[in-house]
Amino acid sequence: MADGTRWLTPEELGAWRSLLDATQLLLDRLGDDLEADAGLSHADYEVFVRLSDAEGHRMRMSELSDRTSFSRSRLSHAVRRLEARGFVSREPCPGDRRGTVARLTDAGYAQLVAAAPGHVASVRRYVFDALDQGDVADLQRIASAILDAIAAADDA
Repeated sequence: MADGTRWLTPEELGAWRSLLDATQLLLDRLGDDLEADAGLSHADYEVFVRLSDAEGHRMRMSELSDRTSFSRSRLSHAVRRLEARGFVSREPCPGDRRGTVARLTDAGYAQLVAAAPGHVASVRRYVFDALDQGDVADLQRIASAILDAIAAADDA
């Protein structure tokens, strides 16, 4: 074609479709397992993990949005839902009256601790049990290359 588009080769197209299918199905299965085992959505779990890793289990909502790759509106909805269940609280941001901080409560941390073993078992079952050590290294290298390409595009 004369439009200058670098079309995917058949091999690239096959790899691309496999990546999309695997990613979507994996996230669906992990979400289904979390819901069945712990009553949490995959998005809820992601919020818990990000907050549990933060100092004092607190993070500005804007930073949490960036870390989870959720839109501000999606994150607000998720935090509101978790707040209603007593797992997260929202507090004013010290030094910035416009900002809000999300904090993982003790009940939220306990829920994360209870959910983690089942989630890790699912990740192991669907991903790492299907790979050998060389595959794991390849997966790390490939995922890092994709993340680097996205970061470079964002910086451009």
